[in-house]
Amino acid sequence: MKSYDYLISYNIKPSVQRIAIMDYLLVHKTHPSIDEIYLALCKDIPTLSKTTVYNTLKLFVEHGAALMLTIDEKNACFDGDTSLHAHFLCKKCGKIFDLPYSNEVKQVEQIDMNGFKVDEIHQYYKGICPVCSKEDKERS
Repeated sequence: MKSYDYLISYNIKPSVQRIAIMDYLLVHKTHPSIDEIYLALCKDIPTLSKTTVYNTLKLFVEHGAALMLTIDEKNACFDGDTSLHAHFLCKKCGKIFDLPYSNEVKQVEQIDMNGFKVDEIHQYYKGICPVCSKEDKERS
């Protein structure tokens, strides 16, 4: 789905900046931060500001078109894939990876939540990714 149609499907009025930011999120599955998105797009869109990127991502999250990840304590990262999936942060290289979502967590809506209405569930894992683990073994 093109970014224009994707934004329309979430009731977001497309603009040049919004389309470019959504394109970046959908193409780059790296869970980028605001700074990464800004630096990647500012050359092609000289009028783009970090504030615009921030406000646009906030709008995307509010409308459900993107996810804000707080797995990394230093930066909020963003994901254009809103399907149910978990995230893994490698403590060594700092990359964030998508993982399958645990079936137990999908069932939380059926659990008695004592009157709390659950809107979001975040499943985060932290450890060492396979590439970093392999590098550590090779050094040993």
